[in-house]
Amino acid sequence: MHTYYLHIGSNQGDRILNLTTCIEAISKNIGDIIKKSSVYETEPWGLKEQEPFLNQALSCHSVLSPADVLLKSKNIEATMGPEKDLKWGPRTIDIDILYCDDLIDNGNPQIPHPQIANRNFVLIPLMEITDDFVDPLHNKTIDELYDECEDNCEVYVFGSNEEE
Repeated sequence: MHTYYLHIGSNQGDRILNLTTCIEAISKNIGDIIKKSSVYETEPWGLKEQEPFLNQALSCHSVLSPADVLLKSKNIEATMGPEKDLKWGPRTIDIDILYCDDLIDNGNPQIPHPQIANRNFVLIPLMEITDDFVDPLHNKTIDELYDECEDNCEVYVFGSNEEE
């Protein structure tokens, strides 16, 4: 049994419904959801000229390999909405595999996800669901990665106006 940390995001349509539907599909097709973070509203990263995203971090247990989780994730994305047209562009749902246990793998998918340490919108929700998880590539906790992150994108708990 593997422990996966996943990140989901949406900035098209009913964003809350998209996250909820995605979580249900992950639970059905990938594995049991163990923890989920609050929902965070974030400004877009990379391609700024688009609607804000809702993001959430999840942990789940699964017997599937990372390649199988990637395949199932892509199937969920395809079922929920149109294919992503632009890198970092608008999407109904996006699922990223952040970690699988303490695996380091440069295959497809690359684990840990190569951009974790550079993105507040990933680190902040991830900190909420991880206690003392150590990133196996950087040998640092998620809190330490966040403290060192140079990303200045704003991240708020959805429904509040307070910056995280």
